[in-house]
Amino acid sequence: MSYSENLFYGAPPEIQRRARELKKQMTPSEEVLWNFLKNKSLQGLKFRRQHPIKNYIVDFYCHQQKLVIEVDGSIHDQIDQKEYDLGRTSVLEEFGLIVIRFRNEEVLDSFESVIERILEYLIPRQPSRHGE
Repeated sequence: MSYSENLFYGAPPEIQRRARELKKQMTPSEEVLWNFLKNKSLQGLKFRRQHPIKNYIVDFYCHQQKLVIEVDGSIHDQIDQKEYDLGRTSVLEEFGLIVIRFRNEEVLDSFESVIERILEYLIPRQPSRHGE
C-alpha cells in the first residue's frame, strides 16, 4: 500500500473533492483550532484539516499519531446524528485511529483545556524511555 493510499485509507475521488471544498468553509471554532495546529505547532506534529479517510472527512488528522479530532456543533446533539457519529467513529477505530471530539463552545471558551486533552492523547503515544 502506498503512502497516499495509507494516508487516505482508500478515500474515493468524490470524497477528496468534497474535502477540498470544506477547507474553504471552516467554522469559527475549526479555524481557531486550525490556527493552533497548523505548521507543526503542536509538538512538531503535522495535522491536516478536512482530511478524507475512506468515506468520511474528518476535521483534523495527525497521521503520525493516528489521531482524529472532531469539532462538533449542535447538530451532533440530534439522535440520528449521534447514531451516525457512533458508527463513523467505529469505522475509523477499525483503522486503528483514535477519535476525540470537542464541542464548538469548548474550543472557543476553553481553548487551553482542549489543547491539554489533545496532549493527553499524544504524550502516551510518544516513544517511552523506560527499559532502554
